Amino acid sequence: MARNMIMGKSRHGRALTIFLPFLVLTAGATSAAQATTYYVNSATGNDRAAGTTADQPWRSLARVRDYPLMPGDQVLLMAGSRWQEPLTITRSGRSGAPISVAAFGTGARPRIDVGGVSPHGVGVINAEYVSVSGLEVTNDNSAPAQRFGVLVSAVDRGVTRGIRISDMYIHDVRGVNDRKDNGGIVFSATGKKLPTRFQDLVIERNIVWKVDRSGIAGIADRISAKDWFPSEKIVIRDNLVEDIGGDGIVPRGTDGALIEHNIVRYAGARAPGYNAGIWQWSTDNSLIQLNEAAYTRTRYDGQGFDSDFNSRRTTLLYNYSHDNAGGFLLICSPGRNDKDNLGNRGTVARYNVSRNDALRIFQLAGNVSDVLVEKNVIHVGKGMDVQMVVATNWDGWAQDVRIVENDFKVAGTARYGSESGRSGPDYLIKAGFAPAQFIRFRDNRYWGSHVDLPAEAAGDVIPPYLDQPADWQVPVFDPARAEGFAEFMARHRAWMLAMLQRELGQAVQPRQPRRISIFEARR
Repeated sequence: MARNMIMGKSRHGRALTIFLPFLVLTAGATSAAQATTYYVNSATGNDRAAGTTADQPWRSLARVRDYPLMPGDQVLLMAGSRWQEPLTITRSGRSGAPISVAAFGTGARPRIDVGGVSPHGVGVINAEYVSVSGLEVTNDNSAPAQRFGVLVSAVDRGVTRGIRISDMYIHDVRGVNDRKDNGGIVFSATGKKLPTRFQDLVIERNIVWKVDRSGIAGIADRISAKDWFPSEKIVIRDNLVEDIGGDGIVPRGTDGALIEHNIVRYAGARAPGYNAGIWQWSTDNSLIQLNEAAYTRTRYDGQGFDSDFNSRRTTLLYNYSHDNAGGFLLICSPGRNDKDNLGNRGTVARYNVSRNDALRIFQLAGNVSDVLVEKNVIHVGKGMDVQMVVATNWDGWAQDVRIVENDFKVAGTARYGSESGRSGPDYLIKAGFAPAQFIRFRDNRYWGSHVDLPAEAAGDVIPPYLDQPADWQVPVFDPARAEGFAEFMARHRAWMLAMLQRELGQAVQPRQPRRISIFEARR
């Protein structure tokens, strides 16, 4: 996946009631007690006004950018307002007293249409303890360029804390599809002079629709074993990411990131090269759980999920993958080196459900090791012909992979083996997994038609299989209109939990992420 990594407008002006944010005052929080609320109205405002009352608001977002905001200050954008300039925050709040930007009043969301006049629609630039919520953002233009809906950027700043991007409606961002570091929401921590990372960054309850190239992506430059400075307490949760030129959700350079209950549909729609729905790169202890990835369009790679290289202990738990052109799960790494790749170690894929994914269900590509694929339920539809488990070459081969207690329910045909050649995005395979080593199967259950079964089932009588009636009608949402999104996400989570319990035959018990201890340093 990361082998080629280089670093509209809404059609509806629907009414939306937006509630005034609530400022929490804590004992001893002097700055919060003295905080000021500023109002901005694109229709009636005046930048020479005080801006401190709703009837004397500022007009422009440039006034917000240039004003010396203090910890605890709130900036409230009037519902129905519209700007053709970016919102840029460069001032920091502090713990317990963030600087916040939100909406107020009744009507359509405040809307920022930068139309290519700025790389970003909303930018949090070298600032910390900042919260932005409740806005609509576009960044469209006839000519593609590196563009962002929301850019959170820290450069040579050290540890940058306490950022929240929530309840945003981001769409029609015309970025470039030949580089991954642009798109809907990008968080970038880089530092040639001073190692820089995020701590406690949360991206949740956002709609990201019709953007190029990445839906939600992280960028980091301190990713080698000798220069490892990962972002911590990164949470990407409850987002809808749909119609994406390239990759859906991709954290990079993190330790203990939580990617939970996101919906990624129709990723890989326009970008060349290799794309997948949800994956990570150069991470430790990523926990990817309760997500739906569907309708990924490309076959290079084209899986719903991917555990990528320079990473350790990625866990994929309780996810639902369906109708992806490239398959369910890629686990991959090119050859190890001392610069930026320690391989892919310790990936666990447990309690996931795949249905009607095409081509490759489990692909083991290159230098992956200590992999556990356990207790997943795989449905292959009638007429489908897939590679259920396939080992492929990427500067080397997989070793030490355990495939245990999975249910392979095949109404079409499933094949097993290793790469013998390529035909465009597709792999030609032969029986057996050599030269991959120690690919071990145990206590798996097989139904239907299987070709070149692993040794544990060779010679067994495999019962036939027909698709069984069940509720596969996952809730859907029209991202052309943002109203009702919170209710949709609640319905979707409830449906996911019920489906997973039905398919797995047991209660769903999500986990919390962990981080690497001082005894587990990269080496």
